[in-house]
Amino acid sequence: MPKDGPRTGPPQAVRAHPEGTALTVRVVPGATSNSLAGITDGALRIRIAAPAVEGKANAALLAFLAPCLGLRPRALRLATGERSREKLVVIPGRTPEQVRAAFGLDADGVRTTST
Repeated sequence: MPKDGPRTGPPQAVRAHPEGTALTVRVVPGATSNSLAGITDGALRIRIAAPAVEGKANAALLAFLAPCLGLRPRALRLATGERSREKLVVIPGRTPEQVRAAFGLDADGVRTTST
């Protein structure tokens, strides 16, 4: 018999945040080009061409995300994961629905379009 109540499952890559939306990202630095590689373990997987040295991959990540969201890179904030592959990016002024739409994700975090 199914449970009644909130659904539990893997963490959501896109969720509400007091400033707007929080996006969990898993970065793969040193790729041949910047690209969205799908969802892995509740995180948006993004390949970044920049190396993971001196913040270059972090800057490249924000530069990759910003145009998709109609923002400038400096509008985004890296909340956690400055020295980790898993990062939490805060997107001010955007709802989770707007962020999901920008990356072609449905409400469950599944890609609905190829990007």
